Amino acid sequence: MSRSATIGSPSSRVSVWIVVAMLAMVAVPAALTLSTVRRPAVLSVSPDPTPHGYTWSLLLFIVPIVVIAFWFLPREGVKIPQKAFWRTIWILVPLGWGLDFFFAHRFFRFPYRGATLGISAPALGGSVPIEEYIFYLTGFIAVLLIYVWLDEYWLAAYNVADYPSEAKKIRRLLQFHPTSVFLGVFLIVLAIAYKDLFAASSEGFPGYFVFLVVGAFLPSTGFFRTARPFINWRAFSVTLFLVLLISVVWEATLAVPYGWWGYQEAQMLGIFIGAWSRLPIEAVCVWIAVTYATTIIFEIVKLWQASGRGIRDALWGAKE
Repeated sequence: MSRSATIGSPSSRVSVWIVVAMLAMVAVPAALTLSTVRRPAVLSVSPDPTPHGYTWSLLLFIVPIVVIAFWFLPREGVKIPQKAFWRTIWILVPLGWGLDFFFAHRFFRFPYRGATLGISAPALGGSVPIEEYIFYLTGFIAVLLIYVWLDEYWLAAYNVADYPSEAKKIRRLLQFHPTSVFLGVFLIVLAIAYKDLFAASSEGFPGYFVFLVVGAFLPSTGFFRTARPFINWRAFSVTLFLVLLISVVWEATLAVPYGWWGYQEAQMLGIFIGAWSRLPIEAVCVWIAVTYATTIIFEIVKLWQASGRGIRDALWGAKE
């Protein structure tokens, strides 16, 4: 059953706003409740509190990957578009590694090295734990694999039934989406203004937030209009909430309180969640940006492959 054949199924345009509303109805009351904590409790951490904690915590991504790839999908005989999957991964993972290599010491800090294996990986300004590179590799694979499993099996009733035929109807994949540009510029200007006028300290620049906005809205600017009808928005919403849950458990209760990693406050927006050991709002936004960009890029790569056309022809359209 295709999405269009489902009784009461909203259009892709309406589905986008439903996902936004679902996120808001959780985020707004959560934010108001967390803001009531005026004097956060201070965690008393003993020396060497979580040996190899960061290393073991990578199982939060690795276990879902193993379960979905080697149990859920084979058990149901679900065939996923493997070429599109891996091409998407090899587009996204270098971006995550680039964040580590070029910006790790500008945005992050790693106060407790005992939480890692002690193996250093290269980065500008000094090395970072090897776990950082594994974190981005497994993170992107987990996010995409969860979405693909939901789209192809658990929520398959809401995907596009005849994907190849619909893909061949698209004249070109690259289509300008001005709303993405407007939202991206608006968020960046708002972040700079907030940092300068309202943050407790105006020192520095909200570089991490700007990086996330650019990373999320750059693919959206060129491809959202094309990808929107093909995204399984129910699968996207479940993926988003599941990844956010993993992120909050990971960072708010373990990583930041126990010093696995931290954030350079001068490069943050200036909104910190006191009840979660002063976790910056960017730590939540990053997984919204990652899930959004990952889904768009995957659907565009899948559309390109389904069209049977060369990459240049698929992107720009055949010459008249």
